[in-house]
Amino acid sequence: MLAFFEWCEATALGQLVRDSLWLFPVIESVHLLGLCLLGGSLLVVDLRMLGFGLKRQPVAELARAIQPWLVASVLVMFLTGSLQFLSEAVKCYYNPSFWVKMTTLPIALLFTFRVRQPFALSATDTSAKSRVVAVTSLALWFTVAAAGRWIGFSS
Repeated sequence: MLAFFEWCEATALGQLVRDSLWLFPVIESVHLLGLCLLGGSLLVVDLRMLGFGLKRQPVAELARAIQPWLVASVLVMFLTGSLQFLSEAVKCYYNPSFWVKMTTLPIALLFTFRVRQPFALSATDTSAKSRVVAVTSLALWFTVAAAGRWIGFSS
């Protein structure tokens, strides 16, 4: 698997990002903006499912309104994260935080689009089940975000 990571880092795109003085910081800034958008998209619905805020807004209506922002933020995060990865793939290979993020990310994505979104789009109000779904969503995405942030602090 290390050979694949070395190949990724040696790609022209990986070298371009790594060798550019300004490209990596710009990509990282857009990645962080995508994270803000993702966090906001998730939080507004998850907090509503927990019974906090926007109580006059039905959960399903809120989830439907937020869905395009959620999908857009995931696409931004995927694109910019892939570019960041290509520029330092070997470093990622040896980084435990990277592996925590990469293990949790597909679980969070599957949960979000196969469990949380369908549930939220059909929910009428807050319930015990909506609270469990919201807490699970928040825990998964917090783990992804924290592990991703820790990649930059560990070697």
